[in-house]
Amino acid sequence: MADKTVREIMSKDCVTVTLQDNVYEIALKMKQHDIGFVAVVDGKKLIGVVTDRDLVVRGYAEKHSGSTAVEQVISKDVATIDPNTSIDEAAKIMAKNQIRRLPVVENGELVGIVAIGDLAVRGIFEDEAGQALSKISSDRSPVGAR
Repeated sequence: MADKTVREIMSKDCVTVTLQDNVYEIALKMKQHDIGFVAVVDGKKLIGVVTDRDLVVRGYAEKHSGSTAVEQVISKDVATIDPNTSIDEAAKIMAKNQIRRLPVVENGELVGIVAIGDLAVRGIFEDEAGQALSKISSDRSPVGAR
């Protein structure tokens, strides 16, 4: 199990937007595909990501309209991995960065996304990577609980 790579489990059909899109178009794609994470690309090159939280915190809570540019809500400093990264290593990176989705990049180009669910479905929870992933959920206490 430890020698499996993310290439074997990543989702290759990534929903993406470009810097020419706006906040409304991102929200619409999230609704249509029932997702909370969209990669921002220039051609195939990954520029950053936008999460549903980004839309709320940097978009609507700042009273930006639906026509607001992607640039206003994008997260650019994003953890990424290579498709040849082991599944265990991917899980550790997700736990360390407290993230549930990790873009897979090869030669600067987006080739897939690994989600926490991709790891869970494949029984990774039986090993060290599973322990790392469970930390993501246990570290997220309700607001005001700390």
